[in-house]
Amino acid sequence: MAGAITLGEIQFNLAKKYFRDFINERRGRIEKLLKPEKTPVLLMDIEGVKKKYLKVKYNFAEFNVYYAVKANDDDRVIKALVEVGSGFEVASSEELNKVLNLGGKVEKIISSNPVKPPEFIDYAYSVGVRTFAVDSFTEVEKIKKIAPRSKVYVRIAVPNEGSDWPLSRKFGVDTDTALEILEYANNSGLIPYGITFHVGSQCNNLRNWFIAVKLSAELWEKARAKGLKLQMLNMGGGLPVRYNYEALSIEDIAYYVKGLMRKYFPVQPYELQIEPGRGIVGDQGLMITRVIGKATRGGENWIYIDTGVFNGLAEALGGIRYPFYIEREGKLKEWTIGGISCDSMDVIAKNVFLPEPKIGDSLYILSTGAYTTVYASNFNGFPKPEVVPF
Repeated sequence: MAGAITLGEIQFNLAKKYFRDFINERRGRIEKLLKPEKTPVLLMDIEGVKKKYLKVKYNFAEFNVYYAVKANDDDRVIKALVEVGSGFEVASSEELNKVLNLGGKVEKIISSNPVKPPEFIDYAYSVGVRTFAVDSFTEVEKIKKIAPRSKVYVRIAVPNEGSDWPLSRKFGVDTDTALEILEYANNSGLIPYGITFHVGSQCNNLRNWFIAVKLSAELWEKARAKGLKLQMLNMGGGLPVRYNYEALSIEDIAYYVKGLMRKYFPVQPYELQIEPGRGIVGDQGLMITRVIGKATRGGENWIYIDTGVFNGLAEALGGIRYPFYIEREGKLKEWTIGGISCDSMDVIAKNVFLPEPKIGDSLYILSTGAYTTVYASNFNGFPKPEVVPF
């Protein structure tokens, strides 16, 4: 039909709107940063990070919020979150040391990695961390020896369908095994404190939270019947952000989760926890790259840029679809975007619709605030993106 909008136009127009909204919401602070002399650059909106934390905290008012440091461990991000009162979830001695050095309170630090190096447990315990996740009898044994009388919370396996970055195959146990682990922890002199789950990073499926809360309630009752007085439910992360598609809102997820809690936990746990990482920083980052090459190969149009999956965009390998925008007009063409390294795996995206770029043009990649610099290396001698806070 004449005049019908194409899929490519829809994709590019959405990216264009997202880019313009991002700039307009930060007008007066960001314009001078959009044409850096050297790229790649990751612009991080530090005030935006604070606002996003406060939005999570407002909507999950009954929850203690622990920022998952692994999402973005930049000093200025952590310092900003310290300033607004965030707690922190850490998995390593380096993450813990960084949070403490930047003013984080030890009583607001937990570790939800179910399998921890003994050296980390020892260091965390020595500075006062007393809350650790487990999902095996072996982990209980380690904590018993290194961190006696600590609080432990068991991770259960829950569905991750609809999450762009599923997690449950690596961690978590069924509820019967979880109950046995809690009993074993209790008999080992540890404090069986609660339950945790993770619906998968970038979760856009409310059903995952439904099943997770329902399973947690069943385990809670089984533990109570065994004389174990659990106190805490930790809902992990999973809050999504916008990529090249819309995401569930924080408001909608919070409303739904609170409804589930009223249904399945008539008596609310003493403590509720949530661990957003991507949900706080993901959409507060804008990566600026430069087009360094073009080619046509096997009938495909290729653009090459000065970063890649090894230098900051590793999540592209797992299916994350970033929005791309270039400040040009003209007929849209379908492109494959290749990274800077000489590795054939360094392909950032396919089926991206953009106007014809020129060498040297800036290519803007939105929603790059999470899992970019933390995954990045200097593979092939090419640099990680420079982080520029504003």
